[in-house]
Amino acid sequence: MQTYISPAKSTWKQILARPVIEAASLETTVAAILSTVKSGGDAAVLGYTKQFDGVALSSLRVSATEMQQGISQVPAALQQAIEQAAANIRLFHTQQVSAVQVIETMPGVSCWRKSVGIEKVGLYIPGGSAPLFSTLLMLAIPAVIAGCKEIVLCTPPSAQGNGAIDPAILFAAKTAGVTNIFKAGGVQAIAAMAYGTETIPQVYKIFGPGNQYVTCAKQLVQRDGIAIDMPAGPSEVAVYADATANPSFVAADLLSQAEHGPDSQVLLVLPDKALAAAVEAALEEQLQLLPRKDIAAKAMANSKIIIADNEPMAIEILNEYAAEHLILSCANASAMANQIINAGSVFLGHYSPESVGDYASGTNHTLPTNGYARAYSGVSVDSFVKKITFQKLSEKGLKNIAATVITMAEAEGLQAHANAVKLRL
Repeated sequence: MQTYISPAKSTWKQILARPVIEAASLETTVAAILSTVKSGGDAAVLGYTKQFDGVALSSLRVSATEMQQGISQVPAALQQAIEQAAANIRLFHTQQVSAVQVIETMPGVSCWRKSVGIEKVGLYIPGGSAPLFSTLLMLAIPAVIAGCKEIVLCTPPSAQGNGAIDPAILFAAKTAGVTNIFKAGGVQAIAAMAYGTETIPQVYKIFGPGNQYVTCAKQLVQRDGIAIDMPAGPSEVAVYADATANPSFVAADLLSQAEHGPDSQVLLVLPDKALAAAVEAALEEQLQLLPRKDIAAKAMANSKIIIADNEPMAIEILNEYAAEHLILSCANASAMANQIINAGSVFLGHYSPESVGDYASGTNHTLPTNGYARAYSGVSVDSFVKKITFQKLSEKGLKNIAATVITMAEAEGLQAHANAVKLRL
């Protein structure tokens, strides 16, 4: 990790920059795949699956038999863990559903807003070396709560398993209530859900994290009118630690994000060089024990330590960074949290590791990355609904509001608007 001591504010933007790859070549590559799948359908998806995943599939759909066989392979302890996590996620998200409230803005004029589930949604669940069955719970459960009628799940097949889907993903799908499951990953999966193929249905909104190729694909299909959850990219965490922090805890939190991928990034902000040195020593010790140490080491090379002059400077830096995950490992975490305005999800105190939010506390772990937490929220039930407004006027209500509407319409030069009221009086 690179260390910066009391950096000048003019250098923060450069210091806090995320790792990127060359955007023009990325977009060209992704756009070509999207176009091929749009015109080629299933055949194109199968071709890219063989090319990128090393799997020659005969069918994209996960059959009922494959579902049953996969679920039977999930150990009982993992089944119980998934069910507990699902229960917590379901409880937290169910509370986000609000009753319809009718507001009478003036006598005879009633207005209300109703949440309606998006009819068709697509969920992308990364696979590969770390099949994210937890992400499936985070997306499918609020989709079901929201009342989405068709939930399409795409996830990459495993080359080692002869094209099978990870059993834990299948069990999580069953637990969440998703049965429309397809073997497709990467850009080709986003294209299939965006445009539809002979087998994979077209959806209206696509959810799910992924690498920079997946993120680029989501942003490109958005131009074609397909909604997306957010421009989520490689995972990241920022940690603020004070003198009360345990260096081993802090190091473990940093590595928990670094092991996601080589393009992930972690940021440590703290007020003291001695603590920074202790954390670095703990990082080196823990890194050597990780099965994914090579991946984590590459991410750590993109990562930064900033020694801040004081807590106000640290808070300003953290808000500037706008982390996906922010851990406040300090004595006054609650007070400091009140000053955080840019973050996807915040973890307070020494016993709130980011891992609990990733899996089972109940909050959603699909969060804005790459600084988008300045303007985007994480996924919630609201992400899966449309808010439709309604109004109903009685004859008396129209008379009460008529003069206001007529005056405003005529002032804008829209006489037909005014006439629509006048003719009813």
